[in-house]
Amino acid sequence: MSLSSLRGALLTDPLIVLATVAFGSVSLVVSFFDNTGRRQIDVARAWAKLLLKMAGVKVTVEGLEKIDPSGSYVFTSNHVSYMDTPVVLAHIPVQFRFLAKDELFKIPFLGDHLKSAGHVPVPRGNPRAAVKTMAEAARVIRERGVSLLIFPEGGRSSEGLQEFKEGAAYIAIKAGAQVVPLAVIGTGAIVPRGSLVVKPGPVTLRVGDPVPVTGLTLHDRTQLTDHLHVAVAALLETTPVIETFADKPVR
Repeated sequence: MSLSSLRGALLTDPLIVLATVAFGSVSLVVSFFDNTGRRQIDVARAWAKLLLKMAGVKVTVEGLEKIDPSGSYVFTSNHVSYMDTPVVLAHIPVQFRFLAKDELFKIPFLGDHLKSAGHVPVPRGNPRAAVKTMAEAARVIRERGVSLLIFPEGGRSSEGLQEFKEGAAYIAIKAGAQVVPLAVIGTGAIVPRGSLVVKPGPVTLRVGDPVPVTGLTLHDRTQLTDHLHVAVAALLETTPVIETFADKPVR
């Protein structure tokens, strides 16, 4: 076992667990006094920053000026590591809400906390319920003026960028919110797939150009999904996207 792996197993991982329990408890208490979810996100962002600091993760952010902190967006990112969410949460200064397993909403106190904060339950193995979930996520974005982070590959990938599912495009079009492609680079070495040991190292977070959805309908979601896939791939490869979504004819 390397020195960094040994440090992670004996020191970093236990500290992260303790910090997660402590900040989770604070967030739960805060939820009793704030039904907007904004204070909970502040707590979550503080947790993410501390986690990265304890892990020795140095994050470089590119393109952050493209984001309006008061705006509402659907962020679509590649996904290679458990560390992806803390990296985005700590460095993108917007009011995030998340899709979470519906089982969590059935846990006493925790479920009430998640619901009041505006997080959206995701059912498993029920396509009809999944459509309702996307519609509910769009409603939360539209009515609360918040943003949503989605990993459109549907799970973590260790072999390049996989095909995108259409949920992010569906939600963005329904909500009337711009979609922002993100690329997280380097987290696969921080927490490799199949491992829970956290290692120190550099990470780059690239923010792409926001994609407007004005005038689009749900019939355009496949085309929008394809464009987002190209945009994220370009950010990962540092190759510019030649054709923009606005240049394509709407089917």
